[in-house]
Amino acid sequence: MKKDRQIIKIQKPKNMAGQNASPASDGKNIISVLDIGSSKICCFIAEVKSHGTIEVIGIGHQASSGVKSGTIIDLKAAETAVAHAVESAEMMAKTQLQGQPIKSILVNVPGVHTVSHQMSVDVRIAGHEVSDRDVKGALSHSRGLIVPGKDELVHVIPAGYTIDRTRGIQEPRGMVGETLGVNITAVTGMSSSLCHLAAIAGQNHLELDGFCSAPYASGLAALVGDEIQLGCTVVDMGGGTTSIAVFFGGKLIYTAAIPVGGINVTSDIARGLTTSLADAERIKTLYGSAHAAGTDDGTMIDVPPVGEEEHSQPNYVPRSLLTGIIQPRIEETFELVRAKLVDSGINKIAGRRVVLTGGASQLLGLCDIGQLILDKQIRLGRPQRIKGLAEATGGPAFATAAGLLIYAAEHVNEMPAAPATHGFNFPIPLNGLLLQKVTHWLKENW
Repeated sequence: MKKDRQIIKIQKPKNMAGQNASPASDGKNIISVLDIGSSKICCFIAEVKSHGTIEVIGIGHQASSGVKSGTIIDLKAAETAVAHAVESAEMMAKTQLQGQPIKSILVNVPGVHTVSHQMSVDVRIAGHEVSDRDVKGALSHSRGLIVPGKDELVHVIPAGYTIDRTRGIQEPRGMVGETLGVNITAVTGMSSSLCHLAAIAGQNHLELDGFCSAPYASGLAALVGDEIQLGCTVVDMGGGTTSIAVFFGGKLIYTAAIPVGGINVTSDIARGLTTSLADAERIKTLYGSAHAAGTDDGTMIDVPPVGEEEHSQPNYVPRSLLTGIIQPRIEETFELVRAKLVDSGINKIAGRRVVLTGGASQLLGLCDIGQLILDKQIRLGRPQRIKGLAEATGGPAFATAAGLLIYAAEHVNEMPAAPATHGFNFPIPLNGLLLQKVTHWLKENW
């Protein structure tokens, strides 16, 4: 049963990200994030130190419920699973939180529900120095991408500036010219998906600090500075979806997703070996490989037949049979990723470096298959720059949750406005949410 989380409202200081600190944080800069995935739901609570270090103080995660292929299919089940994950994280962080619950949270948006847009905006500055107001005014034009009732802005990321058509300008403030140009990567999310995520937070008495695209968060966690600058593709292989994020010039420039993930591999094994999904997942974890090895034919694995209560007699099959089931699905996944990159025209800009994240990326031999199909150098990515993660929660499966912390601490300016979802316990009309967000944005920048 989901427990009601009582919120005690106390006047709180602002943290480094501009978000509200925990109600019991005693001046500490506390941030909390929620990764709602197809296979697991994870809550991280962290403290941002005065020198910028992010240290995790609370972790809660459990098997996902009510989510399939990145889509909420059972709101009540998802709400309950989120409640358990949040309560576990609060319990771990109870000393720093002084026993009080967290009040607000940043939530991921699955890649299948987001779309990236490239656009350029020119603003007349009439020969005066470029001010912060000019830059914000140019960025505000990206709200024109939104179709009311269908999409909402999730990120507004300045990818580069020009002044009087002079390119390559990194910081235009203080410079003089007639026209300021801004190249923008705008990421929009499906309104219905954002509404469902907001409803889940509201039912758990949590206010929304904002949203972050899941593959973007994974890239923030797993990439090093040179990869972000020179060009790199993050392939986040989750349970129900595989998401793509391309970075170049220090910024996110493209996102996409395909509805194929680790659960599809598990289902293929269950069908191919006529075993249960639970046993198929266990067999995949223990013996699975995406690439055939010479010893596979001589290795036998015991496969419990589906529907039999007692597995008294061994049912041996060669490991090569298991590999033969897994490999085609992995090849298909990478071929779909390659098609997304080629069709978008982003493949060459993305460079020759790929970083794999997500729980499904840990399959043996995956990097070898990926290198052959994508023709790029591939490595497995783990969360970086985050302290307090144990070995069990410091792997590729937790890259999105770790990246959400980095986003909350360092990139909050890329959100167009704070979501107007305070205190509701049901899905609110998205046209009203859109109006409130645009109104807030205009007040901030004009």
